[in-house]
Amino acid sequence: ARVEQTWQAPRNTDAAIALVRMICERFTIVANTLVHRHDHRPTITITDEYDVQDLLGALLKLHFCDVRPEEWTPSYAGNASRMDFLLKPEHVVIEAKMTRKSLGQKEVVSQLAEDIIRYQAHQDCKALICFVYDPDGKCTQPTALENDLTGTHGPLRVIVIVRPKHR
Repeated sequence: ARVEQTWQAPRNTDAAIALVRMICERFTIVANTLVHRHDHRPTITITDEYDVQDLLGALLKLHFCDVRPEEWTPSYAGNASRMDFLLKPEHVVIEAKMTRKSLGQKEVVSQLAEDIIRYQAHQDCKALICFVYDPDGKCTQPTALENDLTGTHGPLRVIVIVRPKHR
């Protein structure tokens, strides 16, 4: 009973941010661990952004009761999009990206800049955590990406996490 009381994250934006940050920072460890299974059993392979979302969503559900995938955002410049995850009680949105040949640092920055503008208008979003899974090192300056976009953007607190960091 004691474990059940403390297992779920508190309904507090700062505590949720700290927990999601830890999950994102250790995501590569989990992904790499799944590759090496007993008796070479089949496993999940992280090959695209949907795989990242599936694994991240499962990890979030360990700690949060209300994880809402693919909630719609308010329209911006005539277009609406779907956020990857909303932790509604905690007012936290998580966006997951995975770099690939056609999605390097320049394209990631552009997409995240649009997301930041879009989420500033969302009533359930006080914090936006942008997780960029970069297994092949497509981000040429991952620390610069994190530093330049992390901060306060209007009413929105933004945290950008790039993992693994190759540079």
